[in-house]
Amino acid sequence: MLGTISFSTLPLCFLSLSAGHMGAMVIQIPRHQFTRVGKPVTLKMHCVPIKGHSYVFWYQQIPAKELKFLISFQNGVIFDKTGMPEKRFSAVCPQNSPCSLEIKPTELQDLAVYFCASSESTVVNIS
Repeated sequence: MLGTISFSTLPLCFLSLSAGHMGAMVIQIPRHQFTRVGKPVTLKMHCVPIKGHSYVFWYQQIPAKELKFLISFQNGVIFDKTGMPEKRFSAVCPQNSPCSLEIKPTELQDLAVYFCASSESTVVNIS
């Protein structure tokens, strides 16, 4: 039974991907991160939006769960942060520069795929 196995180290791997328009690009530093539970680790992801796009969005996809909106920016200013955790997560999006999402320190529940998308416009509410 898996419940009876004890591990002294538990590798955590974080991965970021881009979504939306094919020109958007996400770079994770470091590209892969393995650590022990309880060890503080910083994960930083950079998103390069498409030239001319004024909106940038960050999403989190936890395995076997639905996509979760984290935060969006309009022209470098926070537009909506309703999904952003208040502790450990931070994001900035300077105008005409790469945007970044940082998790410091990471925890087991942060294991996810992180998506970035950019857009010329946005829909505030989809029903």
